[in-house]
Amino acid sequence: MRTLGEADILYILLALRWTLLLSLVAFIGGGIGGLLVALARTAEIRPLRWLALGYIKLFQGTPLLMQLFLAFFVPGIFGIDVNPWTAAAIGLSLNASAFLGEIWRGAIEVVPPGQSEAARALALTYLPRMFKVVIPQAVRIAIPPTIGFLVQLIKGTSLASIIGFVEITRAAQIINNAAFRPFTIFGLVALAYFLVCWPLSIWSRALERRLTVARR
Repeated sequence: MRTLGEADILYILLALRWTLLLSLVAFIGGGIGGLLVALARTAEIRPLRWLALGYIKLFQGTPLLMQLFLAFFVPGIFGIDVNPWTAAAIGLSLNASAFLGEIWRGAIEVVPPGQSEAARALALTYLPRMFKVVIPQAVRIAIPPTIGFLVQLIKGTSLASIIGFVEITRAAQIINNAAFRPFTIFGLVALAYFLVCWPLSIWSRALERRLTVARR
């Protein structure tokens, strides 16, 4: 056991950049997948809606930790070597796409049906109708819950430590194994998460209140 030094604290704090980078990659990947899921959930083709619903139920109904394990170990069965970074990005992106897809599906369905009917009367097919008429109106509704989910995603990256990805939680575990100062070390990690997530939570609530006032 050794003394906890400034270099150890710096190592933990610098690992925060990997937490933020993983969150960004997973949010972008989840956003792309979530848009596809939302479009499938609101599509006119019934089997496509069922497929999207099954995807959502699968990823919302199973633990994120298990999904990360599968993303890390399953490719190895087929002889594909996946590093912890790639596995964490894939697992979190797939999970995020299920939640964002459902959030955005709800935002799309809040848009008055008359808007879509008017676009249909102008002979717009499904995709042009969605991207030119419905989605621009749904975006404003979807922003607050999307930011709220981003907060959950940032905190969820801590589970990537279980497959060996060195983000801030894993860095804290490594230092704690050597210095054994759990209260100080993990208190610092909790403070770092708080300083990142708290402003986002306030922003989300402010946007939600502003949206509620604007809709009255």
